[in-house]
Amino acid sequence: MINISEVLETNRWILAENLDVRTITMGVSLLDCASSDLTETCKKIEEKLLRLAKDLVKTGDDIGREFGVPVINKRLSVTPIAIVGSACCKKPRDFVKIAKTLDKVASKLKVNFIGGYSAIVSKGMTKADELLIRSIPEALAVTSRICSSVNVGSTKTGIDMDAIRLMGEIVKETAKKTASQDSLGCAKLVVLCNAPDDNPFMAGAFHGVSEADAVINVGVSGPGVVNHVLKEIRGESFEVLCETIKRTAFKITRIGQLVAQEAAKRLGVPFGIIDLSLAPTPAIGDSVADILREIGLEHPGAPGTTAALALLNDQVKKGGVMASSYVGGLSGAFIPVSEDQGMIDAVNAGALTIEKLEAMTCVCSVGLDMIAIPGDTTASTISGIIADEAAIGMVNQKTTAVRIIPVVGKKEGDSVEFGGLLGHAPVMGVSRFSCEKMISRSGRIPAPIHSFKN
Repeated sequence: MINISEVLETNRWILAENLDVRTITMGVSLLDCASSDLTETCKKIEEKLLRLAKDLVKTGDDIGREFGVPVINKRLSVTPIAIVGSACCKKPRDFVKIAKTLDKVASKLKVNFIGGYSAIVSKGMTKADELLIRSIPEALAVTSRICSSVNVGSTKTGIDMDAIRLMGEIVKETAKKTASQDSLGCAKLVVLCNAPDDNPFMAGAFHGVSEADAVINVGVSGPGVVNHVLKEIRGESFEVLCETIKRTAFKITRIGQLVAQEAAKRLGVPFGIIDLSLAPTPAIGDSVADILREIGLEHPGAPGTTAALALLNDQVKKGGVMASSYVGGLSGAFIPVSEDQGMIDAVNAGALTIEKLEAMTCVCSVGLDMIAIPGDTTASTISGIIADEAAIGMVNQKTTAVRIIPVVGKKEGDSVEFGGLLGHAPVMGVSRFSCEKMISRSGRIPAPIHSFKN
């Protein structure tokens, strides 16, 4: 039974601790929009998205108002466009035309972002995959709401190093194409390993081919809430610490479940998954770094950081799976730099480096996220960073990602302002030692031995 104290507690979380439904994301299959004619394909895409998602933003706003829980973002994700455009796109600019169509639809629907300008190249690239990848810099430069992702590896298939080499070049080119915006295009481009089919969080969201024609996925976040409840048990044992995080995650997920089911019912679209991820924002108090400090670290990056993050991630997942039968996506703790003021403070204090962040990604939800690096970083170094993260994901059977921003004209120690949810970031240093000879090798890294379970 729900008692009045729990109602008051939830109300306090919403009003004072930044509890929100971070996103309602409608995933839509565009497989039935594919044709050999580019103009027809774009027309079908526009018609289908406008038909299915015409009430998405209104529904999210109505639910937030009626339930008293802020629904911050309303988004779309679609079938990887490399698949949808494979029959009609013969050159990169053909894919850019689809990107412009998606951007136009997103603007008409007033959704924040649309994800799925993507390619899945875990084992190799088709011609269409390569064309889409080469179109990414231009597509992100001429659109405002498109998010792009490329999955370059998996535990089952290994890592496509040809794709990783190409992605280093693409990240650099995207930075140049959007240099007038502090290389903002790179903030909407993520390179993944073991990408899930049902992720509602950008920039990695796409609608997997294993999904239904349309689904509603909801992402819930509450790092401020977790930090608040941990302050109330300061100094207690690890057992009390873990139980408190787990119970809090359970309550947060139940709120998301309620919103997701209501949104699915009103939109006439099946409910997909709840993604409970502690995704920070630049708002003061809405920080994963603050949770790590409350656990007992002076700054993230101090000895014990990886252990504290592992504990946090595990308890969040345990609480989430008890609250909903359909927890999916990424679910856990995000550790972006630019979107988390506590992480920014740790970098500025000298406590947190890219190397330590990489170690932390072994136990958290995603990977190296929203990290600004010097604009003169080489493409091969970026490829090496992507390869390292992909290896962590492949070996540990988890999703890892790299969303890194080589800011044109900036050097280590400078800062860059992205604005809004993307926040601001210090420019972090990277290793000055080269991996170019390794990255220049062709082929792929084989799957690890523990992947063979059939």
